Amino acid sequence: MKKLCSTFLIFWLSAGMAHAACYADYKAKRDNPLRLHYGVVEVRGDCNASNAADQLRSALARDGWQLLNVVSVFDDAGLDQRRDSAGEYFLRY
Repeated sequence: MKKLCSTFLIFWLSAGMAHAACYADYKAKRDNPLRLHYGVVEVRGDCNASNAADQLRSALARDGWQLLNVVSVFDDAGLDQRRDSAGEYFLRY
């Protein structure tokens, strides 16, 4: 029993560490008057542009923004270099 518990614990910990964080940077717009913004968002689930776009569309629409495109998806390594460019839209949505 003790060995089984130890095996389960090791499996559980390794599974949690295998799930790397995923982020996407995107561009959005608002009309009348035209406003643009660049932002960074954490992506839940599959780490790809399509999933990121699906999550962003509704979140942005609630605040009157329209998603133009997902620029890229990336992991933790690319997060800090985008912080200043995203400004107030860094991890906002």
